[in-house]
Amino acid sequence: MARRLVGAKPLREIVMPIVQMAIFVLGTGAVCSAAMVLLALLFRGSGADQSLQATQGVGLVAYTVDNLPQVLIDGMTIGFVYAAIALGYTMVYGVLQFINFAHSEIFAIGAFAGVETLIALDSTGVLAKAGTFGSYAYFALALAVAMAVAGGAAVLIERIAYRPLRGSPKLVPLISAIGVSFAIQDLIRLTESLTTGQFFRVIPTFGSFDDQIHVAGLPVTMQVKSLVVIVAAMVMLVALNYLVKATKIGKAIRAVAQDQRTAGLMGIGVNGMISLTFFIGGSLGGAAGVLYGLKFTRVDPFIGFMPGIKAFAAAVLGGIGNLTGALLGGIVLGMIESFAGAYLGTFTMGNFGAEYKDMVAFLILTAVIVFRPHGLLGESVGQKA
Repeated sequence: MARRLVGAKPLREIVMPIVQMAIFVLGTGAVCSAAMVLLALLFRGSGADQSLQATQGVGLVAYTVDNLPQVLIDGMTIGFVYAAIALGYTMVYGVLQFINFAHSEIFAIGAFAGVETLIALDSTGVLAKAGTFGSYAYFALALAVAMAVAGGAAVLIERIAYRPLRGSPKLVPLISAIGVSFAIQDLIRLTESLTTGQFFRVIPTFGSFDDQIHVAGLPVTMQVKSLVVIVAAMVMLVALNYLVKATKIGKAIRAVAQDQRTAGLMGIGVNGMISLTFFIGGSLGGAAGVLYGLKFTRVDPFIGFMPGIKAFAAAVLGGIGNLTGALLGGIVLGMIESFAGAYLGTFTMGNFGAEYKDMVAFLILTAVIVFRPHGLLGESVGQKA
């Protein structure tokens, strides 16, 4: 009986995050959809409704409902990317109780490493000859390179910029993190200018990533690369949950997060576990950078700034230090941003366009934090091992 229970735990740690993702996506999508339809009903007969009737022959309610499937898909896609980045923030906070603001630049390092790998492969002609399976294999290779480079960079930053400051007032490593962030931005610019002469790098077009596929039962299409982003992010999130909650390494990380001194006395290498935490968080950030580059086709030295800020906001929204909270926060923020970008211009008759979607997302986030200072699922630091 005991062996069955032990064997059931790893399976549970794989199934539970998948169930949580489904609940979070369906729940957040349902709430956002209901709120938008309600707003459309309240705006019936308004100038926005009449304008749509005149230009497109449909009312505001019908327009809102017709566009819901596409908006939900877009929100889910970017939400999973934010969740992957947010997990890097929340893991470091869970172990060291400080915010690694250089994580957004780790995201940028991963994006450049992956895109440069694909550009190098494209220059040899192998991407053009690759079939469907080959294109996915090469993209997986770029993803692996990005994870390794970004994870290694995160470990190096921890060793140089954070470890000597351990035990200092919390403001000191925070300032160090901000300094490292600016330094990495300029280092990327310098490297790219010396090696390529360009600050902006465009991901090569290859395989079927830009093809459109029909979503079963819905009058909507999505790009293959959007599906790749969602699936890859889900796999990483499930793998992280399994590692942290169902392995000895994960138990050691949680022990260090709970009490570093006691964990050291029990034979756990505290410095090694902290470095591993940075590597895991950096790898997730690097992979998210490649997925973000695949989705939006272009990367630049400042690509990590806004996604990093939003992912940090997502981690706070869900509950900083809480892995499940980071997942929820990323999905919620992605959905809000997608809905605001799709409908804000229509509801305001063009007075506020999609460029104001960030303002709406952060205003809602601020309102949530006012009433839930510890996030939607609560702050979780030093979880029992």
